Amino acid sequence: MANDAGQSGKANGRKSGMNIDTALVRELAELLNETGLTEIEVEDDDRKIRVSRGAVAAAAPVYAAAPAPAAAAPAPAAAAPAPAEPAAPAGPDLKNAVKSPMVGTCYLTPEPGAAPFVTVGQAVKEGDTLVIVEAMKVMNPITAPRAGTITAILIETAQPVEFDQPLVVIS
Repeated sequence: MANDAGQSGKANGRKSGMNIDTALVRELAELLNETGLTEIEVEDDDRKIRVSRGAVAAAAPVYAAAPAPAAAAPAPAAAAPAPAEPAAPAGPDLKNAVKSPMVGTCYLTPEPGAAPFVTVGQAVKEGDTLVIVEAMKVMNPITAPRAGTITAILIETAQPVEFDQPLVVIS
């Protein structure tokens, strides 16, 4: 029975008998910040470590600049959310957002120092390139699904993006 009590202590997350590799946890947390991911999990024979930050912390600054200080309160999370450059598009505008079809790194220009593909206020036609998402060393152009006017650019160049993350709003 004593062994069962020790096992339940582990299951409840108490320190009784659990040996945590804090260096690995810190390394995973740094990897989250470097890549902009919200969660990472590693597993070996008898242990599993999952490090995550709240999805709200990563998503809120993209939608609105005002919540960014509250969401970015933890110092490590401040680096990724801070680049939200638009002035907080309203909720209804996001229904017109073009979202990332993949996880990767988003670029607003075809190459460093070049003019951006689109700017706020610019008219676009269906099929025009809006941004490029690099995934696994492949540059994937993200094109306008419809004609309209760019009303917001929700990311910065070289910013890590997640699947289904709003990138550009076309109204």
